[in-house]
Amino acid sequence: MSSPLIYKIALSLFNRIGSVNARRLVAYMGSLDAVFESSKKQFKDIPGIGTALINIVVNSRDEVLKKAGEEVKFIEKHKLKTFFYLDKNYPRRLAQCVDSPAIMYMKGEVNLDHSRIISVVGTRKASEYGRERTQELISGLAAQGVHALVVSGLAFGIDVNAHKAAMKCNLPTLGVVGHGLDKMYPAEHAKIAREIIQENGGLLSDFPSNHKIDPGNFLRRNRIIAGLADCTIVVESAAKGGALVTADIANSYNRDVFAYPGRTTDEYSAGCNAMIKNNKAALIESSSDLIAYMGWEARNEPVQQALLIDLNDEEEQIISALKQNEVSTTDFISREVHLPVQKINSLLLTLEFKGAVKSLPGNRFKLIGNIGR
Repeated sequence: MSSPLIYKIALSLFNRIGSVNARRLVAYMGSLDAVFESSKKQFKDIPGIGTALINIVVNSRDEVLKKAGEEVKFIEKHKLKTFFYLDKNYPRRLAQCVDSPAIMYMKGEVNLDHSRIISVVGTRKASEYGRERTQELISGLAAQGVHALVVSGLAFGIDVNAHKAAMKCNLPTLGVVGHGLDKMYPAEHAKIAREIIQENGGLLSDFPSNHKIDPGNFLRRNRIIAGLADCTIVVESAAKGGALVTADIANSYNRDVFAYPGRTTDEYSAGCNAMIKNNKAALIESSSDLIAYMGWEARNEPVQQALLIDLNDEEEQIISALKQNEVSTTDFISREVHLPVQKINSLLLTLEFKGAVKSLPGNRFKLIGNIGR
């Protein structure tokens, strides 16, 4: 039986227990229910969770359950969706990230497992150049038949321009915010937040209602922006900024990172230029560059008839793994089929000779047409 929502919310409300330790608690106690129902003596030998943290958990269970009960009422009143890390509806890309939130809240109807997801981030002080690049990127994707979900942080500058461009081009968009869904920050974006919902987009947060707005919240939400997407695009950024943090997180998740170059004298291109120079981001100049890098042209080709190819059991496993994503890395395939990367590379080479897969830059592969036996 699935644990009640109140337990799922309460798990995230313990002081000093982040998402990683929350998972440890559940794993070592055997179930989510046990975290709230076991005696103090049963909490022992949990890596990374010493006596002080155990005391916090045991002594504050009644308090967090009370707060969680209030949050359940808020969720029901505002018809929010919840995504708990053990539930089937938890976004599959985010589930691959070790520090992803234990629970998230969403208002709207957007599909967090959309076939293509891009995160577009950048400075709050966007220039005309940055706004134009953002518009061209998103309109270019739409014009070339790439129906991607556009994720950003609903902040001033590049973020809000990305959301507006997506809606203008009839692409779904998701705003990941650094506060509960009972408010909007900045307040000036309340109107566009409502428009996003009305246009079948969504607002997503891992913060409960009535949570204090703090600058650290916005850095914390960046892991969601990076983890939800197939790739992160930095349009403009100074030498330091939240967009670069998001890009670093995306790199740590082995996701593709792209950046638009700018003039060496432009303050808000300094961060992008540095990432490109230091091989932390691939240079793109247009939506066509992104499409080519990601191997997304094939979606516009006519549907092919099933290819009758003889496959052994290991090759079948690789094909099944590739069907989960439009483009997959060798590391992802290795984790899915439980075979070493060296073996995966050999099998992929064989499949390429058979005409079943196509190799792409960055140790990535995609299926060619429908594969049958």
